[in-house]
Amino acid sequence: MKPLQDLIVLDLTRVLAGPYAGMMLADFGANVIKIEPPGIGDDSRAFGPFIGQESAYFMSLNRNKRSMTLNLKNPGARALFRQMVEKADIVVENYRPGTMEKFGLDYNMLKAVNPRIIYAACSGFGQTGPYRDKPAYDVIVQAMGGIMSITGPAGGPPTRVGASIGDIIAGLFTVIGIEMALYHREKSGHGQMIDVGMLDCQLAVLENAIARYMVAGIIPTPLGNRHPSITPFEAFTAKDGSVIVGAGNDKLFEKLCTLLGKPELAKDPLFATNALRTQNAQQLKGILDGIFVHKNIADWLDALEAAGIPCGPINTIDKVIGDPQVIARDMIMSTKHPTAGIVKMPGIPIKLSDTPGAVEKPAPLLGQHTEEILQELLGLSIQEINKLKENKVI
Repeated sequence: MKPLQDLIVLDLTRVLAGPYAGMMLADFGANVIKIEPPGIGDDSRAFGPFIGQESAYFMSLNRNKRSMTLNLKNPGARALFRQMVEKADIVVENYRPGTMEKFGLDYNMLKAVNPRIIYAACSGFGQTGPYRDKPAYDVIVQAMGGIMSITGPAGGPPTRVGASIGDIIAGLFTVIGIEMALYHREKSGHGQMIDVGMLDCQLAVLENAIARYMVAGIIPTPLGNRHPSITPFEAFTAKDGSVIVGAGNDKLFEKLCTLLGKPELAKDPLFATNALRTQNAQQLKGILDGIFVHKNIADWLDALEAAGIPCGPINTIDKVIGDPQVIARDMIMSTKHPTAGIVKMPGIPIKLSDTPGAVEKPAPLLGQHTEEILQELLGLSIQEINKLKENKVI
């Protein structure tokens, strides 16, 4: 048994934030039914890179799900969806606010059909506020949420984070909301609505940036790889590249100085405490770079690890996927897709001792399971399903 076994999720989401949330639920056993527009499907089916005709982007976000098509612009499709909601536990959607109301499928309508339904809406700015109706993509939210203003090289322009964390963090918070609502439902018997805004999520993860401004009035700016309040905690220049070192307290700094053959640095009035090191970070970096440059990355990693000082290489993606720790933790998994063949993707980062998740099914073809789902969930006959096709409902 997986922890979410037998939960039925109607996944109306597309592109990234919502599909990521749905995938996490599916990885842990939920019966996730991905509902897509006929003929086109999720927008991300058209995003590269491609394996043959199949989007690797789409496949990496929609494993363990089944796909059916449903034309929600058709009144018959909306009626069919309400029937499905009667049997379901969770609805997840990431339409712009107001869209589901236009369909007559918003939370207030659906809870009348099924009071136990948990309805998760993930949008750019949430269901309230002056920006409610504005469209948003990851880069828009990264910009508006402040994270771009503190990312990039020191003195450089604001920079987008390399992964789409505006979407992904919103997907994670959506799953957290769903899990809390499920726990509440176990006690109360009632579902509820979950309203997640991507902009809200960006603020929630800004940690010390907001704290620094609120306390000291300092507007944070990009610092490159340096931490704003812990020193040394950044990249240093070795003979063949950069090595990351995190000497996060005075004891570790003393160990580092001894390892580098400069024990006197730990007592230097400029560097004796973390606050002083941070105040004089550029001067300290110059000294340490002058030492690190004499050995290769591998030599420094061996020495630093032996001394118990946190450190690591700056891996490119090809090195990450071959890292022995990554492999040992099953963080690169394979699925066998019906047309794309073997597809590799990130594994499941949450390791449960008794009810672990699993990557069992590849991402579905568009509408691959429409008939199967309608027969299973609603008990429709082939004749009834064919009639729905004729009426352009599915």
